[in-house]
Order: sequence, then structure tokens, then C-alpha cells
Amino acid sequence: MLYAVATLFAFQLLGEFIARFSGLPLPGALIGSLLLLLALLLYKRLPKALEDAASVLLQNMMLLFIPVIAGVMQEFDHLRREWLPFVLACVLGSAVTFAATAWTFRFFLQYQRAQEARRPGASDAAGKEAA
Repeated sequence: MLYAVATLFAFQLLGEFIARFSGLPLPGALIGSLLLLLALLLYKRLPKALEDAASVLLQNMMLLFIPVIAGVMQEFDHLRREWLPFVLACVLGSAVTFAATAWTFRFFLQYQRAQEARRPGASDAAGKEAA
């Protein structure tokens, strides 16, 4: 588990380093995440320790938002003056995210069904399920 967390931090640090010294207009965490994705694609499997560490982080994700929420509350006066753009950004951002997720899910569901239909013996399995 410690190895996996160290790996996640190493990729984030590498991303921060690249962002700072290359001048790319991307956050270092995003660059690090893309590098981690590339490494996992090249490795062609997800190490169990990394899967376990990511699972723990995802299960406790709300705890990771506490500093952000506290930061927003510190800027409450600014938020009170600029509430409309903030609310619009939240609502529109949520709607776009929801739509993109639904379309992506639908695309891959159709892709999976098409792959299953092309597989030899798929018609036999479909016939057995219908009976």
C-alpha cells in the first residue's frame, strides 16, 4: 500500500515538475495523471497494490474536499457579490459532466454489445438465453 501511494505521489510530483519547467498551461496533477495512465497502458495491467490504494482514496474522497470547502467559505464575501456566475458554473458544469458521462456510458455499452454480437457462438448463447 505504501509503495502504491508513493507511486501516486511520484507521478504527481513528476507532473508538477514538468508543468513548472515546461511552461505548459496545464496543472501538474493533470500531467501526472496522464503520465500514470500512459504508464499503466504500457504496463497492460493494474497492480493490485495500486488498485487497493486507489480504492481507499475513492472511498474517502469526500474527506479530500474539506480543504476546498473551507477555502470557499473563506471567500464567502466575494462569493456573495459574484453568486450568479458561481451558481451558473456549478449548474452548467454538472450538466455537462452528467451528459458526457451518460453519452460515454451509452457509447461503450453499444460497443460492448457489438463486440459480443461479433464473437463466434454469440447467436447460440442468445438462443439459449431466450429459451
